[in-house]
Amino acid sequence: MSSIAISLWVASMATGANLVAGVLLAWLLAYGRFRGRQLLDVVVNLPIVLPPTVVGYGLLLLVGRSGPVGGLMRALGWGSLIFTPYAAMMASAIVSLPLLVQAARIALEDVPAEVVEAAQVDGAGRLAILRHMLLPLAWPGVAVGVLLAFARAMGEFGATLMVAGNIPGRTQTMPVAIYAAVQAGHMNEAGQLSAMLVALVGVVMWAGMRWGRRVPGWSPARRTAGAPARGAVAEPVRTPS
Repeated sequence: MSSIAISLWVASMATGANLVAGVLLAWLLAYGRFRGRQLLDVVVNLPIVLPPTVVGYGLLLLVGRSGPVGGLMRALGWGSLIFTPYAAMMASAIVSLPLLVQAARIALEDVPAEVVEAAQVDGAGRLAILRHMLLPLAWPGVAVGVLLAFARAMGEFGATLMVAGNIPGRTQTMPVAIYAAVQAGHMNEAGQLSAMLVALVGVVMWAGMRWGRRVPGWSPARRTAGAPARGAVAEPVRTPS
């Protein structure tokens, strides 16, 4: 039961952190025009294709005792982040972030260009457009991304094991507990935990996919010919003086 509670806490905290960072990154990738945009896109999506152990090793280099973040934390007297529940949360957040970003980006890009144009003509700034126009229209897609990111965070194993370890009652999430049970020969315990994890993640994914079918533009094949191009920002309409 402790591993279940830890997994729920880790996934909830990771998804909450990703909600803010993911929406901002999706907005930048969908409407931003700046040098390095493609590089940012690659970096955000790297955890999808990289082995989780590589992501975990990178986090060790960053927040370990000899890493820049880890050294700064020790200098401030905050202790080490490694082998704590916060390390598990950080690993799950990084691995699940691309799912939320991609879902939110598609939803933001599918907001009609006329809406953005009208807001720009009225003098609204970019942040005001995001807050009052884009997010209210794109929130179903963002919600789908939240559900998928939560499901991915629940199933994270490799990066979590690298930075948080396997401490029962502290950092042992459900995937790590399943691995430990199999290593110890406790197949019944591993089977029970696996069934619970599959059921929980399956329900979350089913809800996200069912909801996603109702979101315009969720599937690229359903994008209309008149939809704005990705990354394009409509210029304000200029009337002759």
